[in-house]
Amino acid sequence: MKKLLFPTDFSETANNAFVYALKMAKSIDAEVIVLHVYDLPTVSFGEVPVTLVEIYDSIELNNFENFKDQIPHLRKIAEKYQLDDVKMSHVLRHGDLVRIMKEICHEEHVDMIVMGTNGASGLQEMFLGSNTGNAIVNVPVTLLSVPNQAKFKLIKYIGFTTTFTDQDRMTLHRIIAIAKKMHATVKCLAVKTHGFKVTEEGMEYWKSEFKNEPVEFFLIPHDDVKETILDFVEHQEIDILAMLTQKRNFFEELFTHSLTQKLAYHIETPILAFHEDK
Repeated sequence: MKKLLFPTDFSETANNAFVYALKMAKSIDAEVIVLHVYDLPTVSFGEVPVTLVEIYDSIELNNFENFKDQIPHLRKIAEKYQLDDVKMSHVLRHGDLVRIMKEICHEEHVDMIVMGTNGASGLQEMFLGSNTGNAIVNVPVTLLSVPNQAKFKLIKYIGFTTTFTDQDRMTLHRIIAIAKKMHATVKCLAVKTHGFKVTEEGMEYWKSEFKNEPVEFFLIPHDDVKETILDFVEHQEIDILAMLTQKRNFFEELFTHSLTQKLAYHIETPILAFHEDK
């Protein structure tokens, strides 16, 4: 965990996630790569007139000037929170956000992406086609999505929902590696519905495999999986909720309108999305 990529549009939501990224970087002794991506207008005809080239040049210059002006502002934010000792670099690119994130993650060997998202609607949109949602699905790097009300604090508990699959087991090893860097405990939740097929022996095997790791297991009998997870986040004081991208459809349902009021109590919980190993 040496490099964090932080894409920003310089909004208040992004600035809040910036502070979160800096504090996380400081806690694990990592550096932050600040990325701003902008797009240029597209044309559908073959020969580009000079006037359009001039427009492109103007947009390029304006974006560069805006980026240059924003860097001191980000430095001031870092200084305000006494985080100016965190190593930072700044990248400005034009093009598609997800494609560029993929390129930088590959070029710089990025370990984690940290992105901001907006409130309850933002959490829902995160899994329904927003920039963060696209990143979760398409960029093969662990991604931490930070709601705009989230404030970084000492990470004590990372929640992880599991059905005791092999993919979950491999992901748990990855979560434990992160938890150890933060001196945190992983709380694994299995919701035992009527269709739950895991045997006691299967769960005991997991407990045995992870007996020397900072992991606790919780088996809660309930048929409402979504409500159980949200209650678990609240009552177990979960600081970060980890998930697999293969469970995107489940999380789409988790953040539906019917749970908006309930979700308001959990809005400050960042979500750590892992990609399913191929």
